[in-house]
Amino acid sequence: MKGRDVNGESIGSSARGESLILQPIGHVESTFVEGGAPGQEPPETSRIILEPAFTDGLNGLSPGEEILVIFWFHRSKGYQLRQHPKGDTTRTKRGVFSLRSPHRPSPIGITRVRITALDGNVICVTGLDAFNGTPVLDLKPVGRGS
Repeated sequence: MKGRDVNGESIGSSARGESLILQPIGHVESTFVEGGAPGQEPPETSRIILEPAFTDGLNGLSPGEEILVIFWFHRSKGYQLRQHPKGDTTRTKRGVFSLRSPHRPSPIGITRVRITALDGNVICVTGLDAFNGTPVLDLKPVGRGS
C-alpha cells in the first residue's frame, strides 16, 4: 500500500508496508518565501495558524517556551541519498540523513522555536525556517518529560 502526502499524492509505503497518512494541523504564515533573494534568511518572527479544531491542544503552552515544529516540505520533489550541503557543489556530497535538506525520502522538517505570543489558534514564534504556506504536522514541547 502507498501513503499519501497532505495533497493526497502518493508517497510510498512504510518499511513494513503499512500505509501512512499525515494530516496537517495548520500552516505557517511568514515572509520567508521560496525563490526569495539569494542567501535569504528566515524572518525573525513567523506565525503558525492552527485549524480552529486544534486550539484546545495549545492549553499548557506559554510565551517564552520552546517547542518543536514538525512540518511537511510540501514543495520538495524527489531526493538523492547523497547531496551537496545546501546545494553547494564546491562542498563534498554527504548522506541525506546527515543534512537538513528538504529533499528526503520522507520530506519532514523539524525546527526548534520559541513562542513569543499565543492568541486563540495563532502561535507567534521566533526561529522558524519554514516557507510561507508550509503545512504544520505537529507541535511538541522541548525538555518536558510529560
